[in-house]
Amino acid sequence: MKPYVTSENMTEKTQTWLDKIAPYNTHEMQVNLNACALMIVDMQYFFLEPDSPTFTIGGPAILPNAKRLLHAFRQPHRPVIFTRHVHHPNDLDAGIMGWWWEGKCIEGSPESEIQAELAPLPHEKVIFKHRYSAFYNTDLETVLRCLKIEDIVISGVMTNMCVESTARDAYFRDYRVFIPADGTGSINEEMHLASLMNLALGFAHVTTTDVILSQLAF
Repeated sequence: MKPYVTSENMTEKTQTWLDKIAPYNTHEMQVNLNACALMIVDMQYFFLEPDSPTFTIGGPAILPNAKRLLHAFRQPHRPVIFTRHVHHPNDLDAGIMGWWWEGKCIEGSPESEIQAELAPLPHEKVIFKHRYSAFYNTDLETVLRCLKIEDIVISGVMTNMCVESTARDAYFRDYRVFIPADGTGSINEEMHLASLMNLALGFAHVTTTDVILSQLAF
């Protein structure tokens, strides 16, 4: 299947998406340097490898921007939080997801690891989750509160599933959410664009990696 976006045409595609969602993307915000965190959502081999049953075709194209964001947050030692969506091999935590999806990401498997170019450092927090939202039955909220975070930049996959679910839950908890349109990906362009529109309307400021990086610069 031909990808709907590549690293080569990402800039052009992103501008098209931003133009389409512009009527809804009206809550413009600037990242608070002193109270922001980056979340890298589910950038695991399970979602990034073409032979996976849950290959996210828009995932590989966002890898360069995810790396840029990661570098920008790490340089001044701003918080970075990773998520890994995993399930017990005996389906102890699968529930409805056990039959909803064709395959599942098994905890401890090579496929469950975060892509090597984004690999967490020893001191960085990794959230292991069993549902779409990184807040559901995890300690994410506690960690954010202890770090005194107010703003969350979310990059990763899938835009319309785990990214959007996490962004919605963050909004419900009064966090300001920033979504780089060129830093999230889905299984097709229609779902990616629809999610960006949903997020812009009700939950987040949708922007670009370049804009976020410019706001993070000293």
